[in-house]
Amino acid sequence: MFSNLTNFIKQLFTSKKSEPITFPADWRIFLTEHVNFYKVLSETDKKQFEQRIILFLNTTEIVGNGLEVTEEDGLLVAASAIIPVWKFPKWHYFNLQTVILLPASFNYDIMTSQPDSYIEGMVGTGMMHGKMLLSRNALHYGFSNNKDKRNVGIHEFAHLIDMADGDCDGFPERLKEFSFSIPWLNLVREKISEIEAKKSNINPYGATNNAEFFSVASEYFFERPKQLKHKHPKLFQSLSDFYKQDLSNIAEEVIPRKKDPCPCGSGKRYKRCCLPAD
Repeated sequence: MFSNLTNFIKQLFTSKKSEPITFPADWRIFLTEHVNFYKVLSETDKKQFEQRIILFLNTTEIVGNGLEVTEEDGLLVAASAIIPVWKFPKWHYFNLQTVILLPASFNYDIMTSQPDSYIEGMVGTGMMHGKMLLSRNALHYGFSNNKDKRNVGIHEFAHLIDMADGDCDGFPERLKEFSFSIPWLNLVREKISEIEAKKSNINPYGATNNAEFFSVASEYFFERPKQLKHKHPKLFQSLSDFYKQDLSNIAEEVIPRKKDPCPCGSGKRYKRCCLPAD
């Protein structure tokens, strides 16, 4: 198990101020084993990804509510943040200061193990502005299972990208700069109708509203790009244009894991261990 993240980050940024910060070797091994996006990058791009992780961890507080945050927790949060904005090297999540990890799914009162504790992630508004809440179990599961089209970390950071213009409406600021903004809204309307008619393999939660559709579609795009391109070519192309990433070939190079170990460390598969409780 990795060490406490807060203490390690303090050591990392205070030990040798005059020298470039070296990315820890065990972090590199962890990313290779758990983050497929990182795994298939070139060596040059991997180093860029690593430096952006260091920058994210140095500028964003990650704290635990009922748990001790580990280095591996921090790496997965940082990877979730970097993957969607990979082609925007100067991107800064100005609307995020703190990520709060909870041990499992939670309710609107931020309580776990309750009958209504079904929330896996949330970005704050109002008094919670600048904060993101994530279930640690769901965060880890999103990276251990790359076949279910779901990744709660990417989902919530997609919301922050959407909210960069001040509105969480599924119509990010960058879309407004493109000529396909109107076609995008028409496409969203069409895809939500397909979900409601049960004629789509997109997560039904995407039909909640335009904002949730954008985040759900973004999860699908980064988790199963090849399948998205086959099932929903227009949606795939629109997201490729928006994120400036064509991931259709990356999926072919990734070998899916045969097992999805539970983040609690029991050794059992997540769906047979903590998933029912979550």
